[in-house]
Amino acid sequence: MSPTLSSETLDVLRQIDSPTLSNAIEEFRVRDPSAGYASSLIRCFTPQLPPLVGYAVTCLIDSTSPAPNRPTMLAELFDALAAAPKPAVVVMKHVGHDRGRSCAVGDVLSTSFRKLGAAGLVTDGNIRDLSGIQRRAPDFQLFAAGAVVSHGTSSVLAVNVMVEVGGLVVAPGELLHGDENGLLAVPLAIADEAVARARLVTEREAALFAYLDDPSFSLEGLKERLTH
Repeated sequence: MSPTLSSETLDVLRQIDSPTLSNAIEEFRVRDPSAGYASSLIRCFTPQLPPLVGYAVTCLIDSTSPAPNRPTMLAELFDALAAAPKPAVVVMKHVGHDRGRSCAVGDVLSTSFRKLGAAGLVTDGNIRDLSGIQRRAPDFQLFAAGAVVSHGTSSVLAVNVMVEVGGLVVAPGELLHGDENGLLAVPLAIADEAVARARLVTEREAALFAYLDDPSFSLEGLKERLTH
């Protein structure tokens, strides 16, 4: 999958909240409305930042299996990230036996990923060094299940493979969008059109909110607008 979006489209995507973009994508009927987004397992740890937008660089990781000398493909992950289209998003799928105690990154890896062109990280595992990441890479966006204190026996097991995080299947190169509401996959084939449609979604919602505040509001009027 290769990106085709202009820098202008990417900039506009950073100005659209993820729920509005999700609503816009639904109108193209390219997938079922129950698909294309991650569960509440994937939490946004940087809600103060604009939405995350980037192309996925994926990997499998294990940090909870007791194998301190296990080989790692971290160098290969660095290579893949450096070669990937930008902005990139590192997506790390935990495959060890204890996800609740896993750790994907701390401040060292997060800052390294940022230096190599990643806008953020997504993992169904955990992260650590939150204040350190904020100091050293303040614009690096974090989506994870939680935080833990130790890095465990961290190893990268595979790079640029299909992964599933929080119910969302992510292919290498997939365009991702996320904010404090969660994480969304954006079909590249309709991304430009979805940006334009998102403006219409925002206008329709503004009109509905105006009606809810209007003295002419009625139950029948609400039904007419929301059930037909």
